[in-house]
Order: sequence, then structure tokens, then C-alpha cells
Amino acid sequence: MLRVRPLHFTSRTDVWELLLTELGMVRTENEPGWQVFDAGSGRLALHAVPDGAAEDGTTAFAVEVGDLAEFARRTNLSARDAGTTPAEIITAGHGETCRITAPDGFTFLADKAVHTAQCADADPALAVVGVWFTEDTASATRTLQHIGARPRPVPDADETADFTAKNGGVLLVRPAGGTPRSGLGFEYDGGLEPLRARLASAGFEATVTEEAFGSTLHVANPDAGSGADHVPGAVWVSGRRPMG
Repeated sequence: MLRVRPLHFTSRTDVWELLLTELGMVRTENEPGWQVFDAGSGRLALHAVPDGAAEDGTTAFAVEVGDLAEFARRTNLSARDAGTTPAEIITAGHGETCRITAPDGFTFLADKAVHTAQCADADPALAVVGVWFTEDTASATRTLQHIGARPRPVPDADETADFTAKNGGVLLVRPAGGTPRSGLGFEYDGGLEPLRARLASAGFEATVTEEAFGSTLHVANPDAGSGADHVPGAVWVSGRRPMG
């Protein structure tokens, strides 16, 4: 199995909980300092950190798998022709996990899923999106293919790449200069205006804008008040666009 499950660090878990609930997500894990929310497709984990911590407002690119050893074996077998062995089982602070290291130096974790079934009460139109920003989009694309992500058509033949995971969620590769980094967003397979109205009624500043390939909903980022340069001002929800 493969499911998208980014990890977001925040000192404002209460605001994030409200935002995710209004987006249609359902909390499925709730431990001290740790919460997991299911969307109709994919999950998002919240990790509480102190206000002003270096991680506050950042997101780690991450996925869930069923069996760590089998996932590592399949990933490395897929990458063998490229002469790389990107997956290794390690012991992290939260236990055993699989670390994937890409040629651009970007690393991310594949954790064993605590529960494999997606919550049936979550909004089926909402998907969690993990984004990989890098100068080396070609190697990032190959790495996601090696872990079993499924390519989907993109509207332009450029350096972007879109993937879906078998068990839910979306992974994007986007070109960007500097050190590779991760980002977080959502997709919605439905009208964005009703979603905007729902968020606004809950007290969130939200606007819908028309962009090159469709509409995007921008919601005020709960972490924006931290003042850190790395925190974007908005969380985005893009309208799901059918591809030919």
C-alpha cells in the first residue's frame, strides 16, 4: 500500500484542527502532541511544537505503507537500473521507519500505517497534496515512480509531474531553486465557492481566484502569525481538473 500523509509541525494545533474539520477531514488519531486527520483521499498528521520553534509552520513530505521491509525491497528493486538504493530501514524518534534519499539530497520517511482503512466520514471530494520542490525535477519524478506512485497527466509538457498514491492522496513535483523542500496543499473535486463560504462562516479568511488551469481557494494560514519567513500566508485548495 502507499498513502500520502505529510507531517505538519505547528504551535497552533487548535486552529489547524478547526480548519481541517471545516475542510471535511476527520480526526482518526489523537495522542498528546500528535493528531492525524483523514481526508477522502490521503491523510495529514499534526505534530505540536512550541511557538517559535524552528519547525513551527513547516511540513515534512511523508507517506504511509503497509510493510516497511517489503516497501524498501520493492523501492530498491525498482531503482536498481538507475544504480541507486534509495530506501533504508532506520530507527527514528517515533520508532522504525523507512527513509528514502533522492539524488537531489531530498529525504522523506515512509511510516507503517497505524490503520489502513480511510475514514468513511471524511469528505470524499478532498485530497491531501504533498509537494516536492526541487531543481532536479527529473530525479524527483523517478524517485516517486520507484516508490510506487502513479503518474497522472499534467496540463503542460514542462518540468512538473503529478502522481497519485494507490491508497489515497496526491504527490506533486514542482521546479524551484535552492535547497529541495516540501509543501502542503489540498485538491477538491467539487465547487470551491461553497467550500469558501463554509470556511468563512467558521471565521477563516478565504478567497477563490482564477488561475491558468482552474480555480484555487486560498485560506489564511493558521501559522502565519508566527512571523517566520518560511511560513506562507495561505493554505491552498485547488479545484480538481480532469485531464485528457
